[in-house]
Amino acid sequence: MADKAHQDVDCVATGLGWPEGPTVLPDGRIVLVESYRSQLTSVDPVTGEAKRFAYVAGAPNSCVLGSDGAMYVCQNGGTTGPWRAAEMTTPSIQRVREGGEAEIILTEVEGIRLNGPNDLVFAPDGRLLFSDPGTYDPRNPDPSYIFSIAPDGRARVAVRFDTPTFPNGLAMESDGSIVWAESYTGHVCRQRPDGHREDLGKLPGDNPVPDGMKIGADGRLYVTDIVANGIHVLSPSGQAEAFIPCAKATTNCVFDGETLWVTNAGVIAEGTEASYGGTLTRVHVPGGGLPTYLGSIAVRPVA
Repeated sequence: MADKAHQDVDCVATGLGWPEGPTVLPDGRIVLVESYRSQLTSVDPVTGEAKRFAYVAGAPNSCVLGSDGAMYVCQNGGTTGPWRAAEMTTPSIQRVREGGEAEIILTEVEGIRLNGPNDLVFAPDGRLLFSDPGTYDPRNPDPSYIFSIAPDGRARVAVRFDTPTFPNGLAMESDGSIVWAESYTGHVCRQRPDGHREDLGKLPGDNPVPDGMKIGADGRLYVTDIVANGIHVLSPSGQAEAFIPCAKATTNCVFDGETLWVTNAGVIAEGTEASYGGTLTRVHVPGGGLPTYLGSIAVRPVA
């Protein structure tokens, strides 16, 4: 059923420098991060023209539109694998407007310094959830966290991990459940609002490395796999139902009605040199995705 619906994948933009974390503006433009260019980039959905939206330094990993019209950004500080940005910066959550200067919202939570924020999403209640797995290095892993920021700026640990799993892609279900994909384990997991945690199982393949994820209107999970070069479609309970081949090194996605916009890095991040072979593609998904939740975060004064 899903396989036939996902046959046609169109390439809209090329020449992107490690694109990730796309979001959709009210005017239809897609804004994504280009980690290798240390910037947010807007793409015209018709012409495919890509323009700088805002420079944020370091290596932005994902962005999401807020109800205040600003973009909220996961800033990992300046790393993509062994690559390092020309202008390194503090790992943080940033806020920026088109053509503006990036503002840091926070750099630590409950005394824990942020190490490499990766993906973020607004919850139905207005909280901003983000994953912080640190630098990708399975041989010497950093601690894993998922944090939340309340609209008033108060932040806390939302999901605790006993061992590092590299929680990467992050999504929110309508009941407030948090769903995430683990790049080290290949598993997809869920935490219910009452704190109960569910392991939805490992993605198909010999070495799945999940990256981003979104949720369909019917509850299906759309999980990008950077090694498999596409998107796994899972039932709400985690059963693999379909696979959407996309392009080289698929990183993340976002729904816009029945269009699923997909970012592809074009290369695995194994070298110190930047690469600009990334693409933005789109695929038609009948029924589309869950509503996009919006919110805004107040910046708390430094004590």
